[in-house]
Amino acid sequence: SGTVFFSGCSLKCVFCQNYEISAKNFGQQITTERLRSIYFELMEQGAHNINLVNPTHFVRAIAESLREPIPVPVVYNCGGYESVSSLKKLEGKVQIYLPDLKYSDDSLALRYSSAPDYFETTLAAIREMCAVTGLPVYDGDGMLQSGTIVRHLILPGFVDNSLRVLDWLGD
Repeated sequence: SGTVFFSGCSLKCVFCQNYEISAKNFGQQITTERLRSIYFELMEQGAHNINLVNPTHFVRAIAESLREPIPVPVVYNCGGYESVSSLKKLEGKVQIYLPDLKYSDDSLALRYSSAPDYFETTLAAIREMCAVTGLPVYDGDGMLQSGTIVRHLILPGFVDNSLRVLDWLGD
């Protein structure tokens, strides 16, 4: 996976595993042309996909960098807290969505990620992602080429939160 990390984050998760990058704006400004050239550098190193991590607040630049298709799948690896209008700007440019669905309880979302409307917003985003990508498609080697994979973080002591998430995913 050719991973491109974006600095900053729309969520303020207290348990962030990428805190230095996500919360301290560790990074540098680049042009959309340079961003596109990074994709090709990663592919030259053998990347089977381009994995855009924490891309939410750079949708415009990402859409511009992907104005022309690239020869490997693009993965939009996010916290799930996305607007449907932003996702529509990426239609036809992203083949794989990898969102989190951390919370079904907005009080937990507010407490741990500063996102009071997380569940409703994230459900709408995941529905859009699934509508765009359809069912998963794999190549002959078993590598995902398109689809949506939802991750869920199990929070200690909040089993009901996880059960509601799993129930929604199951439905």
